[in-house]
Amino acid sequence: MANLVEPKLIKPLYDELQKERFVTLATIDYETGGPNVSAISWILAKDEGTLYFAVDNRSRIIQNIGENNQVVINLIANESTYSIQGTAYIKEERLQDVPLKLALIEVSINEVRDVMFYGSKIVSEVKYDKTYDKDAAARLDKQVMDAMKKA
Repeated sequence: MANLVEPKLIKPLYDELQKERFVTLATIDYETGGPNVSAISWILAKDEGTLYFAVDNRSRIIQNIGENNQVVINLIANESTYSIQGTAYIKEERLQDVPLKLALIEVSINEVRDVMFYGSKIVSEVKYDKTYDKDAAARLDKQVMDAMKKA
């Protein structure tokens, strides 16, 4: 059976991307021309065809997107693994109403591909824990997600 390919997010993926969650982001490294993978959690589906994510505006991700705007976001959800390929650009160099200097990146989705290997499903999704002040982390997470929703 061939893996499914969609031009935009299916509803279960859109719903999962309405809150902070762990994903990996692949960009093309601006120095080496090779792949670069980062873990991020501030991500939001603005609509079925658009993703927003926030990263420190000094991040290598920003430099990579500046040189080559093709990105892939890997999402584990809906009992499967998805590769979300798109074109990224810096929507805001400094996300408003957030104490950190974060850039807001917009990704226009080109395709969503179910890349789970045949005959299997995800039975447990990735979980993580903030290792610093949990109250401060929760406040910051809320500020970032709220700012992305307003953008």
